[in-house]
Amino acid sequence: MRKPFVILATVALTGLGALLPATSAHASTACDNAWAGATSGYFYAYSNANCSGYLGKAEGDDSNWGDSSASFQGSDTNSASSVLTRGTSGEAVALYNGTGTDWGGGYTCLRKNEYYASNLSDNTFTSGAGVDNAISSHRWVSESACYGHFLT
Repeated sequence: MRKPFVILATVALTGLGALLPATSAHASTACDNAWAGATSGYFYAYSNANCSGYLGKAEGDDSNWGDSSASFQGSDTNSASSVLTRGTSGEAVALYNGTGTDWGGGYTCLRKNEYYASNLSDNTFTSGAGVDNAISSHRWVSESACYGHFLT
């Protein structure tokens, strides 16, 4: 009696193996796709997690996302929930919850080799304030200028 059961179980598992591959490829995320399609040399911000809800992109610094100049404007301030860098300079992007060229307020950084932060809700600025929906300005800086304060 045991032999037919073993044969039946073997056939069933073999059939299951044909339906389900032994290994699965890593599925691309929306941020992987956004990064692949991003223009080299730019920083991007999105209103939703997972790099959706495009807010804008910037090649240079923007000291006030809420004004009417530079790359980010008006309602872009305090609206980002995910960010992406396709920088080519090797620099990080410093994100601030303050505005102005004094680069005041708390900050955090996104490393060039980190590519993106798909959900800012678990990050804080150096001031202790949450990063999600709180970025008001950004600039390109050396990683050493971040003093170890990077997005996760």
